[in-house]
Amino acid sequence: MKVSVLRRLGVTGTAGCLALSLVACQSEGQRTAATPRDRPSHASAHGSFARKMDASMRAMMEAMAVPRTGDADQDFAAMMMPHHQAAVDMAKAVLEHGKDPVLRRLAHEIIVTQQQEIGVLRSRVPSRVPVKPPPGARPSPREPIREGEESSAHGAGTGADGVIPISSQDRVYTSDQTSNTVSVIDPAANRLLGTIRLGDPVPGALSPLYRNQLLVHGGGFSPDHKTLAVVSIGSNSVSLIDTETNKVKGVVYVGRSPHETFFTPDGRELWATVRGEDYVSVIDPVKMTEKRRVTTANGPGMVLFRPDGRYAFVPSSFTPEVDVVDTRTYRVVARVPQASPFSPNLAVSRDGTEVWFTLKDSGKTQVMSARPPFRILSTIDSGPITNHVTLVDNAKGKFGYVTVGGENLVKVYRRGRTPTLAATIRTGDLPHGIWVSGDGTRVYVGLENQDAVIAVDTLENKVIATIPVGQQPQQLLYVPRAVTSGTGTANLQPLGVAGQAGHLTLRAPKGSGGRAHATVSVNALGALDLLQVAATGLEPGKDYTLWLTENRTAPFGRKEALTMFTTNVAGAQVSQAIGLLREVLTPPEPAKSAARERFLIITPKGGDVPLAVQDRYTPMPFPPGPSPDPAPAAGR
Repeated sequence: MKVSVLRRLGVTGTAGCLALSLVACQSEGQRTAATPRDRPSHASAHGSFARKMDASMRAMMEAMAVPRTGDADQDFAAMMMPHHQAAVDMAKAVLEHGKDPVLRRLAHEIIVTQQQEIGVLRSRVPSRVPVKPPPGARPSPREPIREGEESSAHGAGTGADGVIPISSQDRVYTSDQTSNTVSVIDPAANRLLGTIRLGDPVPGALSPLYRNQLLVHGGGFSPDHKTLAVVSIGSNSVSLIDTETNKVKGVVYVGRSPHETFFTPDGRELWATVRGEDYVSVIDPVKMTEKRRVTTANGPGMVLFRPDGRYAFVPSSFTPEVDVVDTRTYRVVARVPQASPFSPNLAVSRDGTEVWFTLKDSGKTQVMSARPPFRILSTIDSGPITNHVTLVDNAKGKFGYVTVGGENLVKVYRRGRTPTLAATIRTGDLPHGIWVSGDGTRVYVGLENQDAVIAVDTLENKVIATIPVGQQPQQLLYVPRAVTSGTGTANLQPLGVAGQAGHLTLRAPKGSGGRAHATVSVNALGALDLLQVAATGLEPGKDYTLWLTENRTAPFGRKEALTMFTTNVAGAQVSQAIGLLREVLTPPEPAKSAARERFLIITPKGGDVPLAVQDRYTPMPFPPGPSPDPAPAAGR
């Protein structure tokens, strides 16, 4: 493009120089464009890249050819917005076609920073026409909502589509990762009704002939509350379950290690984050097939939608950014920096103004605007092993409830311009999933290392019930009016072997001045046992060993290393071990067994000084005889 063209368009001075620099970037980008693996040839990939670069330039020049107002601020903002948008579009083209890791990282930074700057520019000139959408983007015919309008539906993540009083028609579901079950609770009675068994426990689940689900972990539900979608990480699957009958309607297999899933507000699509890759799988829930993929930052952790359905919010588990996806175009329109990479969970406010997301590695919770320019509003130091969050609106105000696994607490923050801590609720071992009831008067919390769920009265912030569930509950969902007729107990199975568990606590030795603390669950896996330790209060980034010893204090006698782990930046970590552990961790009855009691301790790697020592246990019950073969898993 020549300078004479710029003059004809009325673009001069700094803006003209910026435009010329973009042309230079375009030419250089065309010379260095790489062929992606899914393109048939270098020539076709080069052509696609060139067309996108040309289109971004044309869109920029059209948008910059605006009449001058004589107001320096107005004219500067009016021309800089399309300039920045062109840079964003070019950066996205490089991410799609380029291979150079340095340039790809630079492209990520351009997208994040320049979109934020566009938001600032737009906020300074609200009367100006907004930046044009990327070339080829068309509004979806099913999405007539204009920016700034909100539907009357409540946001996914609140657990409600209106104020729905708690009743026996409601259900609470937990995805139980170790027993491969879904536990079903009646919140009106705070009673476990039974489990939906999606698979077998280890080691049976490791057979080459195994056909059922493995590592049942995430979940979501449809807007009509009649379909539960359950993600299994190990079997790369999403199981669709009828909430009335508890039957599996079908299974959709997606990419490597999916993590969470949720329905769009209109119920037409089910989006599943494929955390082991770099995309969200968009599923047709009627045909039960994947219909398309939305490319995101590596390791998408969860997806929820703004109540009007316009945007999807996808935090990452491996890249420090939250991606905002325009559901009309299926394109990432904003990349908002996270304070650290590992975000497992988020919630969206009912009024569509806020997104809260958790950072498990750094122990933080961040609040982001749900409207352009999608900026971070607040960062909270919530605590080690910050897990899940739910947003609550009730008679006392608006709150964010955050599970902090390393402190065995739910922390309650009053929402506002600067969130403030309003209450702390002691929960039990390793709180994980959390969801609010349909009327905002309760939240339910899954205790991963206690194999239980607690019910919390949000008006008093008190625990009112503890309910046993399957092994190591992860995601928890509250679904109002999931059952509209009958008892809703058909096809449920008892806990069975999933109810066999032991729970222990490790603390810093008395007088040591240390802060180390750990909770441990020991779950039956048939002939074997799974031990999971959640440790906190250690030095960040250091290596530690969990030992099985004969004595709590030195000399420890025989020592067996069970698992080694490296703490995260918050000085915490969760680690697992598999073995024959029940007998040695349960004090024997002398008349029945000669086995000696054993203990757990944590030491630094290569060290002998214990930082945490076992001080409490709940014995695991032994089955009276050989365990019978389990009933068939649902969907077999």
